[in-house]
Amino acid sequence: MSIPEQDDTVVRLRGPLSADVITAAAEQHGVCVRPFTMEVTDSDTGSVRHVGVPCGSTVESVCAPCAKKAKALRMVQCREGWHMATEPVDRRGEATADQRALVEYRADLVAAYRESVENGEAGEADELREEIRTVDGELHASGMRGRMPNPDGAGRRAPKRSTKRRQDVPDLPRLKVAKRTVGREYAGAYRPSMFVTLTCDSYGRVRGDGSPVNPAAYDYRRAARDAVHFASLVDRWWQNLRRAVGWDVQYFATVEPQKRTAPHLHAAIRGSVSHEVLRQVTAATYLQVWWPSHDEQVYGRYRLPVWDPEEREFVDPDTRAPLTAWADAVDQVEDPAHVATFGAQVHSKGILGGTEESGRHIGYLTKYLTKSTGEVVEATTDAQRAHHERLHAELQITPCSPRCAVWLLYGVQPLGVTSKTVPGHCKGRAHRRSTLGLPGRRVLVSRKWSGKTLADHKADRVGFVRRMLAAVGIAKPERDTSRLVWRKLAPGDTSAPPRAHLLMHAISERITWRAEYETALLAAQPPPGESNLSATRPMAA
Repeated sequence: MSIPEQDDTVVRLRGPLSADVITAAAEQHGVCVRPFTMEVTDSDTGSVRHVGVPCGSTVESVCAPCAKKAKALRMVQCREGWHMATEPVDRRGEATADQRALVEYRADLVAAYRESVENGEAGEADELREEIRTVDGELHASGMRGRMPNPDGAGRRAPKRSTKRRQDVPDLPRLKVAKRTVGREYAGAYRPSMFVTLTCDSYGRVRGDGSPVNPAAYDYRRAARDAVHFASLVDRWWQNLRRAVGWDVQYFATVEPQKRTAPHLHAAIRGSVSHEVLRQVTAATYLQVWWPSHDEQVYGRYRLPVWDPEEREFVDPDTRAPLTAWADAVDQVEDPAHVATFGAQVHSKGILGGTEESGRHIGYLTKYLTKSTGEVVEATTDAQRAHHERLHAELQITPCSPRCAVWLLYGVQPLGVTSKTVPGHCKGRAHRRSTLGLPGRRVLVSRKWSGKTLADHKADRVGFVRRMLAAVGIAKPERDTSRLVWRKLAPGDTSAPPRAHLLMHAISERITWRAEYETALLAAQPPPGESNLSATRPMAA
């Protein structure tokens, strides 16, 4: 039977679109497929050009090249810090002139903000507060770490709580934590490290696909609250572990969702800790959340508190009585609103550096970093979908911080409330469907892990390539960018070039870079005879 010939028009219509072809070529050469368009002006010459800046997404389905680069950088960071034999060097630098200037500008903004608040100028105060947030973002982008002071002042201090341990958890040894971060060496040659996995407690029996056997008996409230406070519980675990072993334990950890959508932790620990100590610390670790009670909602969808512009606070829609202030609500707390603990299952394993097993576990640690929560735990059955929707519904009414707008549903005025606050609607990750069960950061790294930040690791890779190229006469000097003024163009800006033009330029540039790098690689390889001889010299010595 002969196959009829197809019309040329049909063949053309079945071909890929030009945008798809360009995107495929960009992914092949490691070029960001969703770049931001930046307008760069040279203050000396006045010339203007447009540059595509990588989006920096860590999700492969959004931008595969950027996600793969981020994952590779995390793998390098994990590898360099896991089995260190010497103490890392503290590379924190001094404050730059730009950072000092931004702090001075912020101080002026805070003074103007407080004056506006005192004068009752609500609109101007909100604009100044937004500008303060913008300056804080610029400070953190410049490399500054830590939080800046609250523009509203320190406020009332939280009441002191009893530090007496709960009677339903075992005691822990408490040693003075030494400044050592490197693990012990055994037999003069071995310095093992650890790989540990921690999970949340059980909320009810589940099937193999993670859906509950009895949804009516499944404790969704505790599951949602454990997910919100999981990062704080993990921080308490590290604190207890350091006190139990007596040295400054360092870690590289990733948080991933289980099939039941509860978070669990995979951690690479530098140095060795006995399995029994890890289990004891896990059983004895708990987190008490001293927040106002949020078990019963006061307001709902059709009856919400309203903003009073004169008093600058939310009031009851019927009585016009102000809602309870956060500090007053905390003062009334007598029992913790929630107590978070880990599950009984603890997996720990000793790992030697430089082994195949070490590399395999680094890959396992970073396996899901390029996947969104929905891609890691995909709902394929009705039971799974119902389970995810029920947990998301509970997270929608679970406050995630003292500044969360969900507190208004419980008659409590959150910190930092403004006229723009919408009762019950918080932009925090804890309430998003795309981050179901994973409200915090996916990667948790201790400060003394490798002695470097991600920017330092990236600079090391760039420096390595520059040195290789310089060895074969290809100079890549660092450009002076002090005279350049960068401005991000808004979507729809008519002066912005089409994205396809930016991608084509980046592809051409990446091909040139790749050719230069391969030339340097070939030049760095010795002749076959010398290579074999050099490989045997260390053994002969």
